[in-house]
Amino acid sequence: MKVGSALTRDDFDVEAVRSAWIGTVVARTKGRYPVEYDPIRRYCHMIDDGNPLYLDPEVAREGPYAAVIAPGPLLPYFAGGGPWPRKPKSEKGAGRPGWTYGVPTPGDRGINLQVSWEYLRPVRVGDHLSSETRIVEIFIKPIKIDPQAVCIVTEACLTNQRDEAVAVCRNTVLVHRSKRQMAVVGDSDD
Repeated sequence: MKVGSALTRDDFDVEAVRSAWIGTVVARTKGRYPVEYDPIRRYCHMIDDGNPLYLDPEVAREGPYAAVIAPGPLLPYFAGGGPWPRKPKSEKGAGRPGWTYGVPTPGDRGINLQVSWEYLRPVRVGDHLSSETRIVEIFIKPIKIDPQAVCIVTEACLTNQRDEAVAVCRNTVLVHRSKRQMAVVGDSDD
């Protein structure tokens, strides 16, 4: 199988790709900073969220979590390593676009189809978050412009400093070929 170049239907073996990639951890990140009140406060003010469990330490202390908690959409920020220094790319899948996570696919055009979050436990100020992303599914999803488009499903598990899962993000990316790529391999249905 050619990685990084156009593949024909005969070249692409989805079952071989599935067996090689499903279960593969494609990213591990330890949050650079602990969960802090000020980024929570700034975020809530930007989106006009006045929830006292996020904004008022006194009210939050008396609430169900006994402390200020982080809004769900901020969890990747706290679990991330920050933009610098850039993370080195893994050897597996080198040369592939980032949205493929290195998985070989016939095309290199990516569309994010779906993101779903499940929040499992509260994240409090002072917690330290980490994230691990793995490939959980790969399948062919024919679309009008490319009958051999491929969906890659990942699952990111965010954990706290006690290795307790606090959230899970499931993401589906569709990767398809451009018209030029399909014309090169003579695989266009036009």
